[in-house]
Amino acid sequence: MDYETVQQKIVIAEDNASLAEIYKTRLEIVGYKCFNAYDGEEALAVIEREKPDLVLLDMMMPKVAGDQILERMRASEWGKDIRVFVISNLNEADAPAGLRDYGIEGYAVKANLSNDDIDNLVDKILTPPGQDEGVALE
Repeated sequence: MDYETVQQKIVIAEDNASLAEIYKTRLEIVGYKCFNAYDGEEALAVIEREKPDLVLLDMMMPKVAGDQILERMRASEWGKDIRVFVISNLNEADAPAGLRDYGIEGYAVKANLSNDDIDNLVDKILTPPGQDEGVALE
């Protein structure tokens, strides 16, 4: 297997299909392989199957809520180490208690994010330390 060509995988667990498609399109343009899941049951199945490098997780998902998805992931062998970044319409103060105890990478309110913010957040989480692009401005 040529590791140079292995794409990092992201599961986007988001019930707003148009928003999920925007995230997916933008992230695939910059080189990630993305999978959308529009409800909690589908999200768990896709996460278990794909074992992604990152999950972008909405809290208010149909069928299985985001905090329950996270709890099930962390209780499983396949999901305990997968990075998760929560993107929700809920302010973190209004979100289910204890989310940070599950080792999330961060939390953002959708309304406060631009499309560029999504790209930058993902790059920041998935770029290994010391692997920065090293762009210097003169």
